[in-house]
Amino acid sequence: MRVALLYALVVLIWGSTWAAIPYQLGVVAEEVSVAYRFGLASIGLFIYAAITGRQIRIPIRQYGIVIVMGSLMFSANYLFTYYSINYVTSGLVAVAFSLIVVCNSFFERIFFGKNLERRLVIASTLGVAGITCMFWPEVSTFNLADRSLYGVTLAIVAVVFASLGNMAAVVNTSRQLPVVAVNAHGMAWGALTSAFVAMILGREFRFLVEPGYIASLAYLAIFGSAVAFGGYLALLRTIGSARAAYTSVLFPLVALLISTFVEDYEWSAVAATGVAFIIAGNWLALTRIERI
Repeated sequence: MRVALLYALVVLIWGSTWAAIPYQLGVVAEEVSVAYRFGLASIGLFIYAAITGRQIRIPIRQYGIVIVMGSLMFSANYLFTYYSINYVTSGLVAVAFSLIVVCNSFFERIFFGKNLERRLVIASTLGVAGITCMFWPEVSTFNLADRSLYGVTLAIVAVVFASLGNMAAVVNTSRQLPVVAVNAHGMAWGALTSAFVAMILGREFRFLVEPGYIASLAYLAIFGSAVAFGGYLALLRTIGSARAAYTSVLFPLVALLISTFVEDYEWSAVAATGVAFIIAGNWLALTRIERI
């Protein structure tokens, strides 16, 4: 039951962040917005830990991997995701990000010697096919001759960074480090990394005093980062990185369901087929293990 609740929490929150992210793009540089987001999330977690009396200290000898996780998962991953959205639609980014399930399985094999699971391979295939069907109108317009290829490449780079961040998180969880402490410190380093990149690139550290920007930043920092990543790392510890990453296949579905009511998204037979693929893949990913 706990796994199901955590899974639903992560999927629902990250599915809703798709509506908030566009408000972060445009006036404020991507690097600065990412720094603000994870800086605020980190502060919130440190305050939460202080109020609840949770352990926040991390041993120095284990701190290096926390820096690696924070820089990859809470900085590089999001910077390249934001960059990609400037060149391609969010649908194509969603298709690219669904590959993280495959990427996590691949890296788990390389770094930890974990065998591939037949069911998870099939589930990943169904997930990618389902996301592709759901965003078929956007996928079908993809053209190698225009800048879409550049945008998709940036999205795939984001997936690789996110997956490597997941591997660092696997190490942290294997050391039984507290999730709140790891995320608080990791997000602080993610914010610092993004701020450093912003300075190197000469970005202006400005803040947009508009309701849309402030509200979306608060939602992304508190719920989309502090809460959701807490649930995600707890999932990763319980069911493994490949299965936890399957949430990336489901949250675009939540985003489209929200769009159905808010933006009058019109469903098609192809999109409905995609949903069926995703549900089937989700069932396979979260049921019994069979190795190959």
